[in-house]
Amino acid sequence: MEPSVVIPEVALASDIRMPVIGLGTSSSPPAGAQAVRGAVLEAIKAGYRHFDTASLYGSEEPLGEAIAEAIDAGLVESRREVFVTSKLWATSAEPQLVLPSIKNSLRNLKLEYLDLYLIHMPLRLSRSEQLAAHPLDIKSVWEAMEECQKSGLARAIGVSNFSCKKLAELLSSATIPPAVNQVEMNPLWHQKQLREFCEVNRIHITAYSPLGASGTSWGDNRVLENDVLQGIAKTKGKSVAQVSLRWLYEQGVSMVAKSFDKDRMRSNLDIFSWSLTEEETEKIDQLPQRKGVLLASVFGHTPLCLELDSEI
Repeated sequence: MEPSVVIPEVALASDIRMPVIGLGTSSSPPAGAQAVRGAVLEAIKAGYRHFDTASLYGSEEPLGEAIAEAIDAGLVESRREVFVTSKLWATSAEPQLVLPSIKNSLRNLKLEYLDLYLIHMPLRLSRSEQLAAHPLDIKSVWEAMEECQKSGLARAIGVSNFSCKKLAELLSSATIPPAVNQVEMNPLWHQKQLREFCEVNRIHITAYSPLGASGTSWGDNRVLENDVLQGIAKTKGKSVAQVSLRWLYEQGVSMVAKSFDKDRMRSNLDIFSWSLTEEETEKIDQLPQRKGVLLASVFGHTPLCLELDSEI
């Protein structure tokens, strides 16, 4: 079955190709398994081929079920047509726990390999009710991540929420450089310095919260309600979401958009047949910048008030 939209791809390290738009499967509050499964099937019909999950999200099992159903129904010809990203959660960010963690994710997904496996954040959380944060032993954990790729459990490996400082520390000892750094990025959080660092070091950036994570307990509506973006959208006859996603695409990054609404999922793919003008891009470049996602807001836990992808 031909998808409604053919999504462009970006070449990662080792010439692995990843669709520039993926469907995120996390939600706050969490969606039920049936909702995730149904959304993934609708997304595949619309043209999505990249799906982002994590052990933290609780969406690996329904995602795997949806992929299997899509193959059985002929919506995709084989597993090779689908790009699946999952992540090592911070309570398992210890070298001896990395391989068991990816194997558990693969069992949940009922897959033989991941296309991309990421360290979810640059810290370790104790496995207790207090969720105390500890420094991440980047060198030893990354060595275990490299083993995931060498053993064929992951086609590519990368990180999430890593700053320039943390990436430099990783690169100083890595045998296999990270293929991807997945971070918060949108028109109100440009990540200019981080993007420049990653470009020099051939690390591709994937943007999460491309629309400000509106509709979640830890996001806000500041992107969708921004006057400048609304003005550009009105002029172009597009939605603010489409303008924001198009801006990201023109910055050369990929993105993970989270919506289980069928119409919005399809609307989010309508960004490839038009472009922003130089004047519109300049207006977005001048928008005041403020980070939206903090650990405290994600976990609602005061001791974790560290900024994600900060210089800590």
